Amino acid sequence: MGLWSACASVGNIIGTMISSKLVLMGYQYAFAANAILLFVFGFIVYINLKSAPRDVGLPDPLESPDEFLRVIEEPTQRPVPINFWKAWLLPGVMPYSFAYACLKLVNYGFFFWLPFYLHSNFGWSESDADALSAWYDVGGILAAIIAGTISDHFTTRTPIVVGMLVCSTFSLWAYSASPASMAINALLLTIAGFFIGGPANMISSSVSADLGRARELRGNAEALSTVTGIVDGTGSFGAALGQVMIPSIQAVFGWDAVFYGFIVMIICTTLCLVPLLYRELLWQRRGSYVSLSSDSDDEDEEAVVAEEEVTRRRIHVGEDSDLI
Repeated sequence: MGLWSACASVGNIIGTMISSKLVLMGYQYAFAANAILLFVFGFIVYINLKSAPRDVGLPDPLESPDEFLRVIEEPTQRPVPINFWKAWLLPGVMPYSFAYACLKLVNYGFFFWLPFYLHSNFGWSESDADALSAWYDVGGILAAIIAGTISDHFTTRTPIVVGMLVCSTFSLWAYSASPASMAINALLLTIAGFFIGGPANMISSSVSADLGRARELRGNAEALSTVTGIVDGTGSFGAALGQVMIPSIQAVFGWDAVFYGFIVMIICTTLCLVPLLYRELLWQRRGSYVSLSSDSDDEDEEAVVAEEEVTRRRIHVGEDSDLI
């Protein structure tokens, strides 16, 4: 999932580099080039990507072979979709949704306003400012891969996300005091992108996938779309709110106030995740924490199903002995 979430940052870099070259010819050319790329690759995805394993005759990852054979013999029936409120009340969905709203405000605010900040604050050309801002996404790519690998190894997400968020406050403070040097700006942007873009990519991909595989939803793969939609939709609301607030704050108080506002939102993100962090650390200390990591999903599901089957058999044997 780390590699998958890094694709967005790769697209950002490609789009930024194309725009930085074509903007010299006029903004209309930059928009046209990206629109053409979006149409072409969207069409390629549409004709090649299947929405579910069942569309190509393969079993769902959460289905047993017997269930798959029964699906083949019987008419295909899609699972009943989960309603919004049930998905919203699932463990972890609400705190991660609010956390992502605060974090996406910072991530998108940094990404969209960074070229303008470099141009207005340091007097660099728009082309150079656009090209330099790509280093922010470079940090996001590195973080998505490294943090995703580490979280899979330790079978936990929240402690890693919170640790990176704490580091991001210092990276934002350091970047706000960056001198007018392109080399130093590139380095600090990479560090800021690592600690801000990394957690954002993890929440939008790995964490959302884990939340959509909660025990309450076992066997209902359709719920994954609902959960990821809630998390990402709440984050988009925060990002949209930030696009309204940032220019107003900058016009009245200056860029320093914008960066301090980013730091406050990162702190809010961390506070939203503190209860989950405490619970996960407590479970790990007791040795009872099981995370749905990408490498152990099937084993965890099989273990849970086997445990439930043993419990049912014990209950059945107990009832038979009472009757005798």
